[in-house]
Amino acid sequence: MPPLITLRDVTKRYDPTGRPALDGVDLDIEAGRITAVMGPSGGGKSTLLNLIGGLDRPTIGEIVVTDVRVDRLSESGAARFRRATVGYVFQLFHLLDDLTVADNVAIPALLAGVGRAQAADRAEELLNQLGLAAKAGSFPATLSGGERQRVAIARAIVNRPAVLLADEPTGALDRSNGESALALLEDLNRRGQTIVVVTHDERLAEQRAHRVIQLVDGVVSGDARARAAA
Repeated sequence: MPPLITLRDVTKRYDPTGRPALDGVDLDIEAGRITAVMGPSGGGKSTLLNLIGGLDRPTIGEIVVTDVRVDRLSESGAARFRRATVGYVFQLFHLLDDLTVADNVAIPALLAGVGRAQAADRAEELLNQLGLAAKAGSFPATLSGGERQRVAIARAIVNRPAVLLADEPTGALDRSNGESALALLEDLNRRGQTIVVVTHDERLAEQRAHRVIQLVDGVVSGDARARAAA
């Protein structure tokens, strides 16, 4: 089976005279796996996620996700690609405080052109699955950290994206809520979701990831299989 995500000789420079954030990276990432990206701060982990997700583009190199040349997309094309193909989970959640939980989850579907009733139904379905049905009418400020993280994950998968990108999804959570978030990601993966996660959390890498990629100074310094796919 061909890889779902391919990077070929990808370099990203923010400063033409400084060290590149990514430096000649070659990667193939398989579908249906949890791939953890680890390494020291400033090593290029978040840059890698942003390039895969079309939030940024490489200085040079090719990026292919689900047969789409992401590095060649226009701004509008990249926006369509993100809505259709990629879901994001951020460390600090980035929920909209003036919208209810249900409306936060439904927003990506509405932006993708889904009708309001269908988007609301999909949001309700996900909130039920994630044990948040009673919180649908609540506002983010009233939720616990673990609840906000589950809302963020529901929002990220509302359009059934091929790829879920998670940037330090347990970084703002205590241990108990962090374990719950990890279990949820693993459950999504068992249902077929491909996940690429940036993390400093060794529990995630050792217990949940199928593969662990180490990025140091913008270069892949390690690539190991952590466990077999289910």
